[in-house]
Amino acid sequence: MGKRSKIILGLLIAVLIGIIATEIVRPKPINWRPSFTSSSKIPFGCYVLYQELPTLFPDSKIETVEESIYNVLTTRDSSKISTYIAINNMLSFDSQESKQLLNYVAKGNQVFIAANNLYGMLADTLNIEMERYYDFKEDTASVSLTNTRFKTAQFRFERGADPVYFTSVDTLNTEILGHISFTEKSFLPTEMDTLKSKPNFIKTAFGNGHFYINTLPAGFSNYYLLNRSSNYSAQSLSYLTNDYLYWDDYKKSGRKIITSPMRFVLNQPALKWAYYLTICALLLFVIFKAKREQRIIPIVSPLENSSVEFARTVGTLYHQNKDYTNLNHQKINYFLSFIRNRYFVNTAILDEPFIRTLANKSGNSINDTKTLVTLILNLKNKPIHTEQDTVTLSKKINAFKKSYGR
Repeated sequence: MGKRSKIILGLLIAVLIGIIATEIVRPKPINWRPSFTSSSKIPFGCYVLYQELPTLFPDSKIETVEESIYNVLTTRDSSKISTYIAINNMLSFDSQESKQLLNYVAKGNQVFIAANNLYGMLADTLNIEMERYYDFKEDTASVSLTNTRFKTAQFRFERGADPVYFTSVDTLNTEILGHISFTEKSFLPTEMDTLKSKPNFIKTAFGNGHFYINTLPAGFSNYYLLNRSSNYSAQSLSYLTNDYLYWDDYKKSGRKIITSPMRFVLNQPALKWAYYLTICALLLFVIFKAKREQRIIPIVSPLENSSVEFARTVGTLYHQNKDYTNLNHQKINYFLSFIRNRYFVNTAILDEPFIRTLANKSGNSINDTKTLVTLILNLKNKPIHTEQDTVTLSKKINAFKKSYGR
């Protein structure tokens, strides 16, 4: 890698590290989405209120509900008088849930609802209608409670406080507990903005119990419980007197919902643990299976000695043709080549000096060497060779070569 390439690579790495460091130290943006769950610490969560419930109701037992209202109210101990608290920006009850809530209150229990949108069978039965006013000035919404024993007269709400109020209630069975005031903007320059005050907190009797309905759920969120408007939630909840409280953590905008196809399995504790155990068992099986087994080692066959096969084939060919003359000449040429390569002796002239030199270098006697050389010279001069000549030449050459290995 060249010097220029190293510089460019270093700059890219430095930029990447800088981006990562910036993302780490950069403060996370505030999440202003409504949640209202007991574990949510964002501005519009209910973590603070949920933690303060034991302080607000020191003599009450608090049960957190994480399933539908229908399941809770149909399986509860009906001998206990209790209160059901549901806080969310929007609440919708189906017909079965509405029937259970109405039956629950009719038996002397209480339901506290804080939502800026309530509709369906429950609202129709209680003769409740709500309306939201959109064209109002920001930072102008304030609420008040009608009970004169409360010290704070007005509570200011700047953010998330939608001006939702009641336009219709059952006047015979309903008591107004609080109002919301907001400034209505004027669309004409010659007219002044007007201040409007509407009911937003009511107590409705139904059977032997009561519904408490508040249209300002933001007033019970973390954002307002940690500032000067914190007393609003405490004073609103002070109407609840029962010793057993249900805190609804199911009908929440911020509730985590499993959207995968495995939702039913993961929602059932037994099936969920069976699923997790199966996954863990499969992973362990794969790990130990891969560790114990090795890739098959292929069998490599050794290379065949083709030279031996070639020699056998050539010998068979000569033997079949009975061309002993040619075969002896080839054996003589090969033997002379062997002498040149092994003993570095010139084989051009096969005379007495050649015999002495070859005998000394090969370790054979002069007589044996002379006999072999004489046989070679006779066969070179002989026009036609016999099979016996071939046998004799082979024996002499093999006897000569044995001394090479000694």
